[in-house]
Amino acid sequence: MIEVLNEKCIGCGACIRACAYDAVKVEDKLAIIDTDKCVLCGACVAACPFEAILIRKAKTAAIDKSAYTGIWVFAEQKDGVIAPVSYELLGKGRELADELEAELSAVLFGDKIENLALELIAYGADQVITVDDPGLKHFRDERYGKALTELAQKYKPSIILAGATVTGRSFIPRVAIHLHTGLTADCTGLAIDSETGNLLQTRPAFGGNIMATIVTANHRPQMATVRHKVMNPIPRDADRNGIVIQEQINFDLDEDESIWLGFEKEKTNLINITDANVIVSGGRGIKDAKNFAMIEELAEALGGAVGASRAAVDAEWIPYSHQVGQTGKTVKPKIYLSIGISGAIQHLAGMSSADYIIAINKDPDAPIFKVADLGIVGDLFEVVPKLTKRIKELRA
Repeated sequence: MIEVLNEKCIGCGACIRACAYDAVKVEDKLAIIDTDKCVLCGACVAACPFEAILIRKAKTAAIDKSAYTGIWVFAEQKDGVIAPVSYELLGKGRELADELEAELSAVLFGDKIENLALELIAYGADQVITVDDPGLKHFRDERYGKALTELAQKYKPSIILAGATVTGRSFIPRVAIHLHTGLTADCTGLAIDSETGNLLQTRPAFGGNIMATIVTANHRPQMATVRHKVMNPIPRDADRNGIVIQEQINFDLDEDESIWLGFEKEKTNLINITDANVIVSGGRGIKDAKNFAMIEELAEALGGAVGASRAAVDAEWIPYSHQVGQTGKTVKPKIYLSIGISGAIQHLAGMSSADYIIAINKDPDAPIFKVADLGIVGDLFEVVPKLTKRIKELRA
């Protein structure tokens, strides 16, 4: 909480100038803070020359961290198909669990999903905790949130990992709030601190200009969502043995905040960029939405998918589902063709893990060339049609 010490405040107004949230005013030579606007940033505390403003932190009871053990991976599935990011997280989870000498568990929700448990064990899980319930057939964040919260309170895992997908981003923050713990979103790296055993959670910060490593030192479980395509699954081993635990969650007395209406698949014939081995991406240099036909033609010739920079998506030349980058999707194809994209750091964060990067840009100083394996300096409107024609000839 924030407090103004009346005996010290003289109403000088230094706190007003320091506040970026318009949360302070002075009445009768006394500062008054609007707690609805205040975000407890501490700027007014630092600015006050009379030390008349004080932020008191609420004391929280220390938890017994030794009571929390094991690593959980939320195994996302839809219509009986496990999301690829779940296998990637099991691969990383296996590495972390072996380092901690801990158990790796997959948590699986849905309806009629019993056949999926063995697949998760084959990809590294020691045990699979399932909640097989008709009420979980379709994703709804309040039900998924309740299920994961109750299971975490019962079993007390030390670490919970989930994919930074639409599903993960929707309900994992709800779980973190209910468990009174922290959550690091959109991680691109995970490691164990050898001294403390804490999870080191690394993610881009400040627009991707730095990489921040975040630690949940005083709370459990440690929770993180992880981007697709930044970690590698381990090879499938059908001979692995594991345990399947069937749990039940009572939803009968819950008042649903939402109802399931249906799912409408995006009307497109284009390949999903997260699954593609070849991606051809267009950026601001394409100049117009109609010119994406040229990108699509090249992608089709290569049997690949169409990607885009944020600038192209913001211009409404192509839907958001094609956006590659920090605020879009992280991709890891075998070949990534960047066409008319300068290479802002936010875009590089989403595609720099590609095996082979080809860049086409008329600006020889474009940042994209610093990460490209092959760079072509030239007018894309001349280069791309010739490249597409040649590829079609070779494939014919």
